[in-house]
Amino acid sequence: MNSQGKDHGNLANRKHPMHGVLFVDGQPIIIFDTVCTKDRSPWLASDAVHQLLREIWQEASAWWMGRYMIMPDHIHFFAAATESTIAFDSWVKYWKSQFTKRHKVPEHRWLTDHWDVRIRNETAYEEKWDYVLQNPERAGLVAKPKDWQWQGVIHDLPWK
Repeated sequence: MNSQGKDHGNLANRKHPMHGVLFVDGQPIIIFDTVCTKDRSPWLASDAVHQLLREIWQEASAWWMGRYMIMPDHIHFFAAATESTIAFDSWVKYWKSQFTKRHKVPEHRWLTDHWDVRIRNETAYEEKWDYVLQNPERAGLVAKPKDWQWQGVIHDLPWK
């Protein structure tokens, strides 16, 4: 059972993320998250979407957006805790709602949930980014990861 009294059974077989950020003294708080479009609709990979997301992430400063990769139907990103007391889940909901309001395309909807994982060490941080970086190539969208134009960094999030 977790701290809310919920029994999540075998965590290895769970189908939904168990949200909430674990704070460990002496370690940075860096989260790896994946946010998907509703029904995995492929509308994200465009210059207009990329620009609007960058603007919103810069404004939504309760958490710092680090490196990100925008795929046609999902976004992978790293975020770090700031001094804010805003919960990570609330921050994700906030920037998704801001995007929806400003984008004004009713058919472009987000999946309600998202999948987040706390990065536990520098090696895991780099391994996750290497995996994310290869996504466009694995999907057959580009020959080399650097050719995928819908990726970037808002804040540099060093491990230490």
